[in-house]
Amino acid sequence: MRFGLVSRLRRSVLALPLAAAAALVILFINELAYSDSVASLDQLGIRGSARVDLQTLRGALVDAETGERGYLLTGRKEYLQPYENAAASIPPTVQRLKSYFAGDAAATQLMEAISTTVDQRLSDLQTAVRLYDEGRHEAWHELLMSNIGLDKMQRIRSLGQQLLDYESQLIRADRGDVYETLRLQRIGVNAMTALSLLALILFLRQTANFDEVQRQHALALQAEKDHLETEVARRTRDLTDLANYLQTAREDERSRLARELHDELGALLTAAKLDAARLKRSLGTMTPESEARLKHLNDTINDGIGLKRRIIEDLRPSSLSNLGLVAALEIQAREFSQRSEIPVQVELDGVTVQDSAQITAFRLVQESLTNIAKYAAARHVTVTLARDGDRARIAVKDDGRGFDPDAVRGTAHGLMGMRYRVESQGGAMRVQSRPGAGTTIEAWLPLAAETAAA
Repeated sequence: MRFGLVSRLRRSVLALPLAAAAALVILFINELAYSDSVASLDQLGIRGSARVDLQTLRGALVDAETGERGYLLTGRKEYLQPYENAAASIPPTVQRLKSYFAGDAAATQLMEAISTTVDQRLSDLQTAVRLYDEGRHEAWHELLMSNIGLDKMQRIRSLGQQLLDYESQLIRADRGDVYETLRLQRIGVNAMTALSLLALILFLRQTANFDEVQRQHALALQAEKDHLETEVARRTRDLTDLANYLQTAREDERSRLARELHDELGALLTAAKLDAARLKRSLGTMTPESEARLKHLNDTINDGIGLKRRIIEDLRPSSLSNLGLVAALEIQAREFSQRSEIPVQVELDGVTVQDSAQITAFRLVQESLTNIAKYAAARHVTVTLARDGDRARIAVKDDGRGFDPDAVRGTAHGLMGMRYRVESQGGAMRVQSRPGAGTTIEAWLPLAAETAAA
């Protein structure tokens, strides 16, 4: 599946460059065709201007000849104006035509012949006008009546027509180039458009395939996620059951140790105390030193009995089973205050939690007070038990040095154990603390069925 996905991705990646390349080729073809077409059209415009100049040249010669003959026949000066204007416009026109045809050998040869003949014809017209002005009427009349002017005009017309025909061939060739450029542009654009459409179709197809692969992959990931969540839930249940079992085993072991201490050690200490009392009676009058030692022995036995009772109470709180959670917490807080000399304020409501959660609440307060005595350097402690919705809230708050819960999370096994114990009973626990601001440990445990219903 992964290989197929990579293959599809590669093909879809190639589709986009293919479409981009087609677009660039279309752009290149359009620009090239535009440039060629503009150049051909410009050339056609220039050739059109040259044809106009040829026609203008022929018309100017006719105007010059007409003005010259009108002047010779009538002697009126106004006929000289058209002649002089036409004669003045002819040299610039001839020069433009020479410049235009300068790069074409065949056209240049024809243009040189036209230029020579035009110069000769202008010279004839100028000579006839000069002879008329000098009064040599026979001379200008003879020149006018000769066929020299007709032959030159016919030669000019013939050469001009040859040049026009030559230009027409070039124009047809240029038009053919324009049509060929447009034809190639059409073929190229159509081909590149078809290629672009093909690339688009390939891209859309690959996109659809990729979306399908993504969907299948998402379904597989979701299935794997569901499987992992199921597995995590199962493992969590197993760990919860294991935690409950370990806690039960721990409490059972504590109960067993408490019974053994009560039965075995209690019997030994009681026997030792009785022996000390018999020894005192049997000795009668004692020296001060013997009396002091016997009293010390009796006090030591009493201290041992008291220590035994405290150890048994820590291992198996008899007050919890005999008096209930509220009384057990009050006794625990009072004894802690006596041992640590830290004032403890209790705010305990008559809330009944589930039987299995009572020992959890008792141990949570016990562990919290132990930590306060070891680490908090607190001046005041508050123990709270109250109803919070459908659960009981147990809190132990101190005004000690506090700590950063995130910084000690990995090593705070006591807190972790409390959390596991609470969560195994279906409850929740929260630790609020920061350096210098004290610590509050809160836990929420399920109420007993009759209390929750009330």
